[in-house]
Amino acid sequence: MRNAYVTLNSFQGLDKLLREMLKLVLHNRRINFVIILLFNLSTTTYSQFQLPEYEKYTLPNGLTLYLMEQHEVPLVYINAVFPGGAVWDGEQNGLAALTAEALLFGSKDYSKDQIEQAFDFLGANISTGAGTEAAEVSISFNKDDFEKLFPIFADVIKNPSFPQVEVEKRKQRWIAELEQDRESPRRVIRNYFNKFIFGNMPYGNPVNGTGESIERITADELRGFFNLHYPLSNACIAIVGDFNTGEMKAKVENFFPSTPKVDVQLLPKELTKEIELPAGNRVLLVNKDDSRETTFMIGGKGVAWNNPDIVQIDIINTILGGRFTSWLNTELRINSGLTYGARSSFPHYKYNGTFYAYSFTATENTVEAIDLTLQVLDRLHNEGVDLETLTSAKNYIKGQFPPDYETSGALADLLTTMFFYGLDDSYINNFEANVDAMTVEKAKEIITKYFPRENLQFVLIGKGDDIDDKISKYGEVSIKSIDEDGF
Repeated sequence: MRNAYVTLNSFQGLDKLLREMLKLVLHNRRINFVIILLFNLSTTTYSQFQLPEYEKYTLPNGLTLYLMEQHEVPLVYINAVFPGGAVWDGEQNGLAALTAEALLFGSKDYSKDQIEQAFDFLGANISTGAGTEAAEVSISFNKDDFEKLFPIFADVIKNPSFPQVEVEKRKQRWIAELEQDRESPRRVIRNYFNKFIFGNMPYGNPVNGTGESIERITADELRGFFNLHYPLSNACIAIVGDFNTGEMKAKVENFFPSTPKVDVQLLPKELTKEIELPAGNRVLLVNKDDSRETTFMIGGKGVAWNNPDIVQIDIINTILGGRFTSWLNTELRINSGLTYGARSSFPHYKYNGTFYAYSFTATENTVEAIDLTLQVLDRLHNEGVDLETLTSAKNYIKGQFPPDYETSGALADLLTTMFFYGLDDSYINNFEANVDAMTVEKAKEIITKYFPRENLQFVLIGKGDDIDDKISKYGEVSIKSIDEDGF
C-alpha cells in the first residue's frame, strides 16, 4: 500500500481534494477503486514529473552529501557510492566485488555477527556490492533507529577489518557459485560478450571474477583495494526519507569529521578510449557439450551515460526489444515460438557502452532464431518506424518513468548515480520533454547512427558439434570451452 501512496505523490499538480480522497480510499482498502482512480489520474494531463527538491553539500573532507526529505513514511534510505568497481581489478578479477561484500565481515567497532544482529533485530537492511565502475553500500531503517544504525554504517565504510577467516570462507562459497553459474549460459553470456567487445580494456573485466582469480585474492589485497578506492573525498552519500535536512547534515558531519582530502581517479583513463572493433563480423562460440539449447547475443558498440541522444535511443530500443510487445519478442516468441523471450539493450557506462540483441533457443533452431533476429534488425533499418509505433513507444516510456523513482530508496540510488556519472537535474526534469520531441524523422537518424548492422559481434553458448559448421556464415568463428577459466 505504501507504493500506491507514493505513486500518488509522483503526479505533480494533484489538488488537495483528490489527495485526501485517495488517502481515505487507501485507509479503507478499497483496492479496486484505487486502481481505477490511479488509472484515470495517470491518463489525465498533469505537469511533467520533476525531481523532488534536495540539498547538496560538500563536507570539509570532500565527501559529497545529498539530502532529500520525503515524509510520507517514517523511513530513511541511505546510499553511498565509491569509485571501487571491477574496472580497477587489474589481474585479480573479482577483487572489487569481494572487497565490497567483505565490508560487512566486520569493522573496527563491530563484528560480523553484531552488524547482522543489529539490523535483523530492528527490521532494517544493509547491503553492499560492486559493479563494473562503482561500489555501493546501502541501508534502510525506521527513522527512530538512526542513532543505533548509522554508527555501524559509518564504521563499515571507514574502518572495515577484513578478517581472514571470513574472507576465506566466502572465497570458497564464491568459487562454488562461479562453477554453478557455468551450468546456466544465461548467467555468464554477458561476461563473454563484454570480453569479446572490450578485449583487454577494463570494461571487459568480469565483475565476479573467475575461480582462479578469486582463489588468489588475500585479505591484505582487500585492505589495499579499500584504501585506494574508498576515500571519502571521492565518495557520495545520498540520504532520502523522513528527517529534517539541517539536523541530518549536522549528524552526518559528526560521523565524518574533516580529514585530509585524498585525490584519486574515479576511473582509469584508458576507459575514455573509443572501442575499436575489427572490420567485419566476428563469432565467438563457447562450447558446452551437454547443452540442449543455444544462448546468443548479437551486437556491438553502444553509448555512454552522457550521450545527448540517450532518451531517443531508449525509445527506439523499446520498439526493437525493450518490452514484451517489442519486435524481437513478437517475432521470436509469439509468431515463431522459437524462444520464451527475446530482448535488446544498451548497457551504458561513463565513457562507453554496448548494444546487444539477446535470446535463446533449442539447438536445432539456432540458425533460424539468429536469422530471424537479424531480419528484425534489418527491418528496423530498412522500414524504420511509423508514427503509430513511435507514439506507442513514447507513451510506454513516459508511463514507466515516474514509478522508477517513486520510492525513497530509488531516489537515493538516483542521486548517487547522478553524482558518479556527472548528470544534472535535467536528466530527470527534461525527460518527458525529450520523449515528446522524438519524431519519425529523428527516429531514422537515431537508428542509422546507433543501431549497428555491420561489424556485428556474435557470441553463442551451445553444443559446438551441432552448430559450429552452420554459423560460419555469420563471420569469422573462434571457439573456446565453457570449462576454461575466464572469459
